[in-house]
Amino acid sequence: MSIKRVVPRKRMQDRAVGRVNKKKSGTKRSESGLSRRLQDLREQVEIVLPEMTARIAALEHLLLGKQLCTRKDLIDARQFVRMQEA
Repeated sequence: MSIKRVVPRKRMQDRAVGRVNKKKSGTKRSESGLSRRLQDLREQVEIVLPEMTARIAALEHLLLGKQLCTRKDLIDARQFVRMQEA
């Protein structure tokens, strides 16, 4: 039975052709890359924001349950944050 030998492919030639194409459309790729990056960030915020909101609500619930603060304290804290954002 004969032994088959694996012949390595010449990849350098393929890569050189790919590089030439990238240089031609560099501005379009950077704009689409920026757009893609912004879309990724938007998706991450959409995932994280509801989870953070739920965690804050759970923390407020525990603070009230342990009687470490009052409802008025929480309302005042939210108002303070809103003033800092403005």
